[in-house]
Amino acid sequence: MLARSPANLTWRAEGLRCRVLARRPSRPTGPCWAWECSGLRRPLTFGEMAKNLLNATSLSARTKLLHQVGVSLYNTSHGFYEEEVKKTLQQFPGGSIDLQKEDNGIGILTLNNPSKMNAFSGVMMLQLLEKVIELENWTEGKGLIVRGAKNTFSSGSDLNAVKALGTPQDGVALSMFMQNTLTRFMRLPLISVALIQGRALGGGAEFTTACDFRLMTPESEIRFVHKEMGIIPSWGGASRLVEIIGSRQALKVLSGALKLNSEKALNIGMVEEVLQSSDETKSLEEAQEWLMQFVNGPPEVIRALKKSVCSGRELYLEEALQNERDLLGTVWGGPANLEAIARKGKFNK
Repeated sequence: MLARSPANLTWRAEGLRCRVLARRPSRPTGPCWAWECSGLRRPLTFGEMAKNLLNATSLSARTKLLHQVGVSLYNTSHGFYEEEVKKTLQQFPGGSIDLQKEDNGIGILTLNNPSKMNAFSGVMMLQLLEKVIELENWTEGKGLIVRGAKNTFSSGSDLNAVKALGTPQDGVALSMFMQNTLTRFMRLPLISVALIQGRALGGGAEFTTACDFRLMTPESEIRFVHKEMGIIPSWGGASRLVEIIGSRQALKVLSGALKLNSEKALNIGMVEEVLQSSDETKSLEEAQEWLMQFVNGPPEVIRALKKSVCSGRELYLEEALQNERDLLGTVWGGPANLEAIARKGKFNK
């Protein structure tokens, strides 16, 4: 727990007593405070101060928050009222989000609104959350392919909904709803790949960044067109894009200076591979074959692997290591482990 005594500016974090001795002239990268901790004095940078304060949060609480099914980023404490947002989105029908779960543990999630290039209507946003919840509870699932109907990925938000949600408050509420949904999607214990056929524009481009991998067909493109609309990405796409390709390349892409056809996207590491076919059926078959190399194995092992990667990405090292240890306990000595040991033992004789 973190506590502060206003009288002497003493801070206590996880049993460590620290006192601010003096404020130094602020510099962008230099030390700004002198601290006295357990009898030792040394200057701390802004980054160290922030890390110390964040570390005061319970390790187990953050780990539980990451992996607890159904936990969202925002709630009423952030001014987010999900049920009200749902009622608003329900007013904008059109299209559907379709989910097909195969016996091999691979799901196919299809954005289906072809008359509008698979743009997200309000109802589709609601259905996406419903499908994410269904996938959270699919214990036999191992992988997921996200695609658009009729050989194009998605053109982002339906402009009918965008026009009606015209106030800053409306925009922020929609942002929080979609950030909640796509963060839960990203944390699914399934290895996911976006199959980008045709165009992935705006919110469609943002959705691709929530997948673990991206594949493109030869004539496809990814464009973050938000600047042209006078806004910025709001579904978490900018933050995830920086993680995927780095801040310099992300600025080029978000500003529109770098337009991502399949060749450029491959060169900067935005996608893993350019598929051979642009045909809707054949490219889906290629994507399924490509994904199988990652999900060939028992569901409990694949799912534990994905969870451990999520921990490494979102938690501090100490927390991630503890979570990796706990995940190991779910598979060590399990059926897949014992079968593998027995199989290897035969070769060693």
